[in-house]
Amino acid sequence: MSEEIEAKRVRGMGSKSVYDTLRTEILALTLPPGQLLDETTLAERFDMSRSPIREALIRLAGEELVVTLSNRSTIVAPIEVASFPKYVEALDVAQRMNTRLAAALRTEADLKIIARRQKEFEAAVKTGQHLRMSEANKQFHMAVAYAGKNAYLASFYERLLNQGQRMLHLHFEYLERTGDGYLLTDEHELMLDAIRTKNVELADELAHAHTRQFQDNFIAFLRENYTTEVSFGPLAAAE
Repeated sequence: MSEEIEAKRVRGMGSKSVYDTLRTEILALTLPPGQLLDETTLAERFDMSRSPIREALIRLAGEELVVTLSNRSTIVAPIEVASFPKYVEALDVAQRMNTRLAAALRTEADLKIIARRQKEFEAAVKTGQHLRMSEANKQFHMAVAYAGKNAYLASFYERLLNQGQRMLHLHFEYLERTGDGYLLTDEHELMLDAIRTKNVELADELAHAHTRQFQDNFIAFLRENYTTEVSFGPLAAAE
């Protein structure tokens, strides 16, 4: 029995290693959207059986980072440019609601965590490492969501943030090239101040502006890099 438990433990560790590596490569776009992820090839790459590879792919599928096709092959999930307007619309609603709730319900302990996450994001921006920046950005916004005390809204928000990390990676590239990266840290600081002073309406307005800035910069990136024109309607103004 102990040997069976040990075998499961080793396999679990192997699966986590594969998951962590592939997730990093997908988010950093080292593995591009649409890339085939063949279990046999991955097993050879990681020098392990196909079982932990399959477990890692199932976990990545749960985060919508990979997709299993009808022929049972697995690919890196495409970035659906045509669905971006709907995505950013949902992100705007989630971001505004969670930030409003945080401003209304935050505790002093919540404020300390949000402020700590903001400092961590500022430090990540200074490194210029986009994956580290996107992870730190997510942690800042999730600290805000947890301060709002609504687990359902926080969970929905986290799912959207996870889905948007590759787009955020491209967004960071654009900001780095245009020299506007400071806007991100400044906007986070303003959001923190609104939450600290319990100014719910200002928090809402800032959260909306934050989403709009992401939308505008991502659209600018697409227009620089793709010839296909995509129509994007404006986000509804904060009320």
